[in-house]
Amino acid sequence: MRIFLTGASGFIGSALVPQLIRAGHRVLGLARSDASAEKLAAAGVDVHRGALTDLDSLRRGAAACDGVIHCAFSHDDLNDFAGNCEMDRGAIEALGSALVGTDRPLVVTAGTARFTRGQVLTEDEALDASTGGPRAASEQLALSFASRGVRVSSLRLPPSVHDDGDNGFVPMLIELARKTGRSGYIGDGENRWPAVHRLDAARLFVLALEKAPAGARLHAVGDEGISTRDIAGVIGRKLGLPVESVPREHFGWIGAFFALDTPASSALTQARFGWKPEQAGLLADLERRTFHDRRPR
Repeated sequence: MRIFLTGASGFIGSALVPQLIRAGHRVLGLARSDASAEKLAAAGVDVHRGALTDLDSLRRGAAACDGVIHCAFSHDDLNDFAGNCEMDRGAIEALGSALVGTDRPLVVTAGTARFTRGQVLTEDEALDASTGGPRAASEQLALSFASRGVRVSSLRLPPSVHDDGDNGFVPMLIELARKTGRSGYIGDGENRWPAVHRLDAARLFVLALEKAPAGARLHAVGDEGISTRDIAGVIGRKLGLPVESVPREHFGWIGAFFALDTPASSALTQARFGWKPEQAGLLADLERRTFHDRRPR
């Protein structure tokens, strides 16, 4: 199949491209800059110029292909998460509308984070804005295309998708520890984060594209739930910093996310699609990395 891939030059997309090509697919990658276009062309990807805010370009890209994987999500303003989610909904509406009545696959990216503490999220549990925040509304919109002749599925990613080059929440925690001279966790640190290696997540995107039925939710989860105290412990040990409980405000805007207790299971995904995590878990991945100690002197 020829696949339209948004986020093709990003952290997950750059791992997904070679897996799609190895599976026999051709990739048309969305690029909003010359640098992204050059990177994609070098990887053997056909380039489609556009952006998440250019809805006509998204419709054209989707209509020209046999399937769509939507990995892109705006991180231009990390303080405006709700606005980024609104942009995501607009992109999903454009991509889905181009596929109505075709039965072509559309795989969208969602999240496992939710506000209910202590319960393990499963694939069969629906999320809405009250339980999963503004990004859950994007998932709801996407899955609504299942009734309109689109083989749409939602692939939920955990808060940490890790590997070399990760620029998500955990690297932010590492940099904050460097700046403040301590590696912190909130409260008793027993709240849990799920995680997945990006190569395992990329394999699941391909399986969703090829096999997921309309309306399916899949969980790309390797670690069901790692305590935030353990995450802080590895960071502190690698940097030679004290590990201690700190107020949520210590983390700034990411404190709201780091305070969540949001374990998630991938048991149903593994049973239904034959997917199993093969790469290192988050703690082992962090242990193997070299952290440069840049503590204030």
